[in-house]
Amino acid sequence: MKMVKDKKILVGADFAGQPLKDAVVEHLQNKGWEVTDVGVRADSDPNDTDLMFHRVGLRVGAMISEGEFERALLFCGTGMGIHIAASKCPHVHAGVVESVPAARRAITGNGVNVLAMGAFYVAPKMGCDIADAFLSAELGTDYEWWHNFYEFHKLAIDELEAFDYETYKANGFKVNKLGDYPLKLETKPE
Repeated sequence: MKMVKDKKILVGADFAGQPLKDAVVEHLQNKGWEVTDVGVRADSDPNDTDLMFHRVGLRVGAMISEGEFERALLFCGTGMGIHIAASKCPHVHAGVVESVPAARRAITGNGVNVLAMGAFYVAPKMGCDIADAFLSAELGTDYEWWHNFYEFHKLAIDELEAFDYETYKANGFKVNKLGDYPLKLETKPE
């Protein structure tokens, strides 16, 4: 598997997301990242329907599902459609963000492994900062002071990984719990 710790990242974009993706890819490559791009590139044929947002999202999602990459960045006009497509693949936990704090929290609190951005809403510099925030953290980072933060959120990820809709439905729409961790909102100590 190509890992973040080894500075390897997967990216994909449709034609609307390509300008933002290009700015982020250049930024990451300048910082020594090896980037694998499976979406629209400058020389892509605009009539290639394999490059529609949902098809790129499915391709990236599949590469995460198959364990080829640990994390990916996706780009389309809004970030929504491409993230929905990637989310159809098993083991993909995708999120759409438009700010640095949201990107950081997506990984630190939710273990997002596919982060999407919308080129209609995210400026190139902001996209670079978002990518840096996402790629520089792990689940639980910055919350070591919060009792059970990691365990609580890891439990949620594990239950989502084990989730089967038919079993959920047969169980009266109740989750088969893998455990429980009480968690109350805490204030970060000064």
